[in-house]
Amino acid sequence: MIDDKSILPQEALKGAIDIHSKYVKEWLHPDKIKPNVVGVGVGNKHRGGQPTGEPALVFLVTHKINEEISEDARIPHDWSGIPTDVLAVGHPFAGLGVLPVVGGLASVDGVSALPSPERRPFPAAGVGTLPLGGVSLAPPSVEAQLLARRIRPAQGGWSVGHFRITAGTIATCVYDLLPGAMVSPPVYGLGIPPKYYILSNNHVLANSNEGRPGDPILQPGPLDGGVDPSDRIATLSRFIPIQFAPQIPIERHHNLVDAAIAEGQFHDLDRSIYWTGPVRGWMKKQDVKVGLTVKKTGRTTNLTLGRIAVTNATIDVGYEGGRTARFTDQIVTTAMSNPGDSGSLIVDAMDNQAVGLLFAGSSIATIVNQFENVRSLLRVEVWP
Repeated sequence: MIDDKSILPQEALKGAIDIHSKYVKEWLHPDKIKPNVVGVGVGNKHRGGQPTGEPALVFLVTHKINEEISEDARIPHDWSGIPTDVLAVGHPFAGLGVLPVVGGLASVDGVSALPSPERRPFPAAGVGTLPLGGVSLAPPSVEAQLLARRIRPAQGGWSVGHFRITAGTIATCVYDLLPGAMVSPPVYGLGIPPKYYILSNNHVLANSNEGRPGDPILQPGPLDGGVDPSDRIATLSRFIPIQFAPQIPIERHHNLVDAAIAEGQFHDLDRSIYWTGPVRGWMKKQDVKVGLTVKKTGRTTNLTLGRIAVTNATIDVGYEGGRTARFTDQIVTTAMSNPGDSGSLIVDAMDNQAVGLLFAGSSIATIVNQFENVRSLLRVEVWP
């Protein structure tokens, strides 16, 4: 019996997860996908804007359509006995502009990259505002106090970036799995870490697959005035390649994370997250609840709190250059980020446990990699 109807643990979602796993490829097949649908996950059925505590298959759409639509474009009220729901998530986007030099100033799409607050918004095709650092959002109503200056040792939440991109966010600092550590089941190892790393997104640290091991990583990121070599804090170590369409047909994608690490010096790195403190472990996927309150500190919007709306999501995310990547096993939260926050670590609001890695979003939703997948694929440890 679930007393709080806003919270749904994974075991309560099992029936919906099973149906989702069985049919998601059919729902999102390019020949069968319904208009405006960009993904499908599992979550809480809402009626009258209120959670019912009933597990649902949640179809993620760019926007809800109020007018009459054709029968074949409608999402059924249920599927195999599991109710459906619709959640508007906008146009999920991740990606950063390269930095050509225009008249002596770094620029993105030909617009001068001026320091905040003089920086101007710049357009991105089909989105409306440039998704800097992984999310496409309208300008905030309250001017953000950017975590955009140089800081040593660097903490989670501060500006960082590959030398050829603009700026994203440090998630936290990590080290390699130690002897005896296991991925599945997750077990901590023992020993002395030989190397230390900054954790963030592939598109922040590895320029969306274009980076090479040894490339300079700057703190602050180039958009925030970081220059090489004086602001070099790390060098690119490894990243999980992202499969992109149209190069690879989207139905063949197997993306789980947009993640990378860059090796730095121990004395330059701090595992604490600015303003929220040290990470106190990480949350297994089986423990990530729909309705959980989470928080993050990011380069642009500083501290924000949100709520997990959907888990187990398969969702299509836009990247620069007209590319799209389909990600599976994702978390969708309420809007909690702005341009430049990509790479932020999402943690449990109460216990500071790592939940996921923010990598994309829109003005109305944020998309997050499961931290368990980040840990296992990059083979890094965040705690103890």
